[in-house]
Amino acid sequence: METFAAELETMRRVPLSDAHVAMIRAIGEERHFAAGDTVVELGDPMDEFIYVLEGEIEVVNPWSGDRLHESSLGPTQFMGEIGFLNRGNYFLGMRAAQDTRVIAAPRDDMLDLMSRVPELSDHVIGVFAARRRAQFEGQNSFVKLIGADRDPAVQRVESFLRRNRLPYESHDLDDRDDEAQALCNLTGHAPAVIVGKGELMDDPSPRKVARRLGLDLSVCPEAEFDVLIVGGGPGGVAAAVYAGAEGLCALLVEDTAVGGQAGTSSRIENYMGFPTGISGADLVYRGEIQALKFGTRFVMPRRVVSLERRPDGQFCATLDGEGDVVCARTVVVATGVQYRRLPLDRLEELEGAGVYYAATDMEARFCRNSQAVVIGGGNSAGQAAMYLSRTASHVHVVVRGDSLASSMSEYLASRLAHDPAITVRYNCSVTELHGGNKLEAVTLAEPGGESTIDCAGLFVMIGAAPNTDWLSGLVALDEQGFVVTGEGVGGESQYETSQPGIFAVGDVRSGSVKRVASAVGEGSVVISAAWNRVAQQLEREDA
Repeated sequence: METFAAELETMRRVPLSDAHVAMIRAIGEERHFAAGDTVVELGDPMDEFIYVLEGEIEVVNPWSGDRLHESSLGPTQFMGEIGFLNRGNYFLGMRAAQDTRVIAAPRDDMLDLMSRVPELSDHVIGVFAARRRAQFEGQNSFVKLIGADRDPAVQRVESFLRRNRLPYESHDLDDRDDEAQALCNLTGHAPAVIVGKGELMDDPSPRKVARRLGLDLSVCPEAEFDVLIVGGGPGGVAAAVYAGAEGLCALLVEDTAVGGQAGTSSRIENYMGFPTGISGADLVYRGEIQALKFGTRFVMPRRVVSLERRPDGQFCATLDGEGDVVCARTVVVATGVQYRRLPLDRLEELEGAGVYYAATDMEARFCRNSQAVVIGGGNSAGQAAMYLSRTASHVHVVVRGDSLASSMSEYLASRLAHDPAITVRYNCSVTELHGGNKLEAVTLAEPGGESTIDCAGLFVMIGAAPNTDWLSGLVALDEQGFVVTGEGVGGESQYETSQPGIFAVGDVRSGSVKRVASAVGEGSVVISAAWNRVAQQLEREDA
């Protein structure tokens, strides 16, 4: 009921002003649809802004062909959701419920108009964001997942969709409702990813799903930008916001999900302005919408595999997959760190099938009414244990040393110590993993001997190493592999590297404070230095 109420709230007729409608009319054209005509098919690109003048447009159930919601779009309303800003695709099809007349404005012209009229932009983006939230919470999408609890590939797709706030519908193989049974019959009661009107995706992966959603953008070879931001954590997204706000043509490339490691934090309690806390995913998602509003483009899940500097001063990055190349006048390195792995047999085999590196509601679902084990003594491990204790029957925190004091915030350590659903096991390590296709138990080694406990989830939170291999030796690194910046390497700003025009922010930067607020601050400030470098290049080109 709450989701349906949110949808109704989204569909309320809050009209644009007459002046704004006149502006849209000036860049668009009138179009007519007879009752029953398709306005957009599911999966179509959002390449037009469609404003309803007369009539009614309804959302179509892709399976039955019937009307999906009681609510619909009528006069003074418009189609679309937040994906419109990033050249996304429609998650559901729509058709005219009666004879309908609309204004259709080209996407690029509409975005240009929104950039010039902030009041119009605020109104449109507010509606778009509310619709995405309603679609995500209501699981309204042409992407349907079956058996994520039993298949690592399907689980990776679900993790990608959930972490990026992309609508999808998920069913376990033992769900008994009619739709779940129909989907299971379609897949032969095997785990699968279904897209469109019953198309089973071969070898499902986040990359393939992203392509269908219009997120894995077709980057033209040799596409040029003012700023290339590599990494979508707090620092990278903050840089994306300020780059767009300063009028720079910017592209952000993220290989997993916007939010980075912060996006896996269920609750950040020490970020200024949120006294009751906020999840890392929510915090960074808000920043992503801001960046999209200012025109920054996002590409995911794509990974930069190498970087080179060309004789003209441009930096050109080669992306994974088809080897697309994007070039920019400046580069902001915000790749953060990558999770450290344990030297355990079968660890990689069971990743996504009981072994996890994040504790979100998706992973917690797989641990419902079962025990969970968290390895690590830092804040991320403590936050994971607190979150998992809501659903797991019991949580064991495995700590190699004999204390949490040096590596965990005092308030968090106190919570763990006083929570009866959590046991902290000191001087302890995991030595063996057990199970068939998914994790079923782990063996723990402690001073008193070894023991094996049943568990559905092992959460590895033992720190991370800097993600800098792709920099191809262009910049100086410290002994641990973090990027060195500032005066020590001749940088004109404290965030510039030894290579003029390449900057680093956030956890990947040597000497940085490993805090979300610090990364956001660095990402915000670095753009002024990047802007100066861009201006210098433009002056040389004009000379």
